[in-house]
Amino acid sequence: MALKDVRAGIRNEEGIATVLGILKQSFGERFQTGQAFREQHAHTTSYLTSQLPDGVVFVESADDVKAVVKACAEHKVPVVPFGVGTSLEGQVNAPSGGISIDFSRMNKVLRISPEDLDVTVEPGVTREELNRELRATGLFFPIDPGANATLGGMTATRASGTNAVRYGTMKDNVVSLTVVTANGEEIRTARRAKKTSAGYDLTRLFVGSEGTLGVITSITLRLQGIPEKIGGGVCAFPTVKAACDAVIMTIQMGIPVARIELLDDVQMRAVNAYSKLSYPEKPTLFLEFHGTEETVALQSAQFAEIAAECGSDEFQWTANADERAKLWQARHNAYWAGRALAPELDGLSTDVCVPISRLAECVVETQADIVAEGLLAPIVGHAGDGNFHVLVLFDGKDPASVGKVEAFTARLTKRALSMDGTCTGEHGIGQGKMSFLEDELGGAVDVMRTIKKSLDPDNIFNPGKIFRPTS
Repeated sequence: MALKDVRAGIRNEEGIATVLGILKQSFGERFQTGQAFREQHAHTTSYLTSQLPDGVVFVESADDVKAVVKACAEHKVPVVPFGVGTSLEGQVNAPSGGISIDFSRMNKVLRISPEDLDVTVEPGVTREELNRELRATGLFFPIDPGANATLGGMTATRASGTNAVRYGTMKDNVVSLTVVTANGEEIRTARRAKKTSAGYDLTRLFVGSEGTLGVITSITLRLQGIPEKIGGGVCAFPTVKAACDAVIMTIQMGIPVARIELLDDVQMRAVNAYSKLSYPEKPTLFLEFHGTEETVALQSAQFAEIAAECGSDEFQWTANADERAKLWQARHNAYWAGRALAPELDGLSTDVCVPISRLAECVVETQADIVAEGLLAPIVGHAGDGNFHVLVLFDGKDPASVGKVEAFTARLTKRALSMDGTCTGEHGIGQGKMSFLEDELGGAVDVMRTIKKSLDPDNIFNPGKIFRPTS
C-alpha cells in the first residue's frame, strides 16, 4: 500500500550493530530482531509509512529500561518507547532505526491508595486493566480515549477522550512520574502531595512529550469515585449549529455533564450500519451524566429543555446499564464504523480543537470543504471541549487522492488556528503534524528545541518526532 512517505533520519550503522550485540547478550529471547517483530513495532494507525526499528526489547523492570537506555546512549542509538501502538501520528515509527522498547510486560499495578484517591502503575498497564483492578475499591480512572491504550502511552501523548469535559485530560490526572533520562538514571518528577510549589513542574514537562525527553517507567494517577448513578442519552438536531448551540448552553449553565459527543450525519449513517442501530441520520449528541439518582435525573431534564429550545428531536435518555453500554460501544466503534463506509479505501484520522464558541463555525466550514472536494469524511467530536476528529477516506495508491487529502487537512488545521485553536487536541504531533507546530506556537518551538537539546543532547529519544532538530 503506497501511503504517505515520511522523512528517514540519519542512521548510525556502527552504533546500531554494537547495541544489537549488547542487547542480545543481555536480554536473550527478550530481544528480537525478526522482521515480524520489527513490523509490529512500527505499526501505525495513521496513513504514514511504517519505519521499522532494528530490534525490539521486552523490558520487565525499570532496571531493564535503564540498561537499554545506557547502552543506546553510549553508542548514540535511537530509543522508541512502544505501548500497544494506537498512536495516530507516527509516534512509534523509527525514522533513524534503533531500538523499540516494548512495555507489555511492565504491566503491574504497583500501589493503590483508596484513601488518597491515587494509584501507581507501570507504563504497560492499559486503562481497561486498571479499571478492572480498581473495581472492588469503588474507584475508577476516568480518562477514556476510546482505544484500550497503555497508561504510559496515554501519558506520553497527553491523551484525553470522551470524559475530558468533566474529568480533564492526562495532564490533569498525572500526579508524578518516574522517568529514565539520557544518562540512564531514573528520576522522580514529584511526590504524591495534592499540591506543590517546589521547583519546575517536571511532571507536566514529560506528560505529552511523546517519548522525546525520556522513558517513563511508572505513573502515579488521580482516581475518582465510581458515581452512584450514571445516565446516558442520544439527541438528534436539525443542524450541526443547533447541536453546538445546545452544547454551549449546557456548559455555560454549569450542568456537570460527564460526556457530550457530537456525531455528524455521515458518522451517524456509519454508526447505524456498523452497530445495527436505527438512530436518525442527523447531527446527534451522545451524552452521559454522573451523580446521584436525583442529580442525574435533574441534569438530564435540564439538558432536554435546552435541546428542545435548540430544535432537537426527543432526548432519548436511559439509566439502564446495558442500554447505556450499548450506546457508548457504538460511539467507541465510530472509527471502525467510518472505515466500514468504504472498506476498500485507506483512512486518515485527524483532529483539531477550537474554543467552544467557534466549534459550530469550524465544523460547518469543514463540512462545506468536504462536500466541495467530493470527499467521504465523517466527523465526530468531543463537543464539550471544542475538539473534533475527521476520518478522511481515500485511495492511498492514487497520488492525486493523497494530495487532495493532504490539502484538505492543511486547510482544516489553518482554519482551526485562525480561530485561536490548535492543530491537535489529542493525537499529538508525532511525524504527521510537525509542519503545523511552528504556525501554532512560533518562537515557542525554539524553546522546545532548547529543552530537548538540554535533556537529550545526542537526540536518542524518539528522534524525528514533534519537530526536526536544527542541527
